[in-house]
Amino acid sequence: MKIAKNTVVTVKYKLSDAQNNLIEDGSKPMVYLHGGYENTLPKIEEELDGKETGYACVLQIEPDDAFGDYDSSLVKVEARERLPEPLEVGMQFEGMPDGPDGSEEAMIFTVTDIADDKVVLDGNHPLAGMALRFELEVTDVRDALDVEIAHGHVHGAHGHDHDDEDDDGEEGDHFRSHPVH
Repeated sequence: MKIAKNTVVTVKYKLSDAQNNLIEDGSKPMVYLHGGYENTLPKIEEELDGKETGYACVLQIEPDDAFGDYDSSLVKVEARERLPEPLEVGMQFEGMPDGPDGSEEAMIFTVTDIADDKVVLDGNHPLAGMALRFELEVTDVRDALDVEIAHGHVHGAHGHDHDDEDDDGEEGDHFRSHPVH
């Protein structure tokens, strides 16, 4: 079966930076709903469109087509007393960027440094500013279920879980697992 809109694609992958330094070993496959549902990077969908099980490639994606350029304006220093304890590097918090009109959406900030009474928070995606190299191998392609198309994501093994949500899922949806990122 060829990869096309409304197919579920399973891909083994390895993610590295442009210098081939390993970022993620892809120990679990990526499973996504193909066709513009924003379940993976558009350049990955573009590369895999029309391919079949067994297709393999190495794909380099520049920052503009991945997680964008690094934006130093998204780094802010806050007083430690404004954040909960215990506080560790790597923790994440939802907050508002510093903007002139305050109309921006909330975003995730990661603690990147703690020094005495100050904390550095970074609102950039951890892979922002990086060219990324994906080693991809398509291991399965199937037609998406109607409920997957309606919800815009995969259900079932390595798919999305709706255990705590009211949804119009079909009988048997209870076996779904969490998405793999």
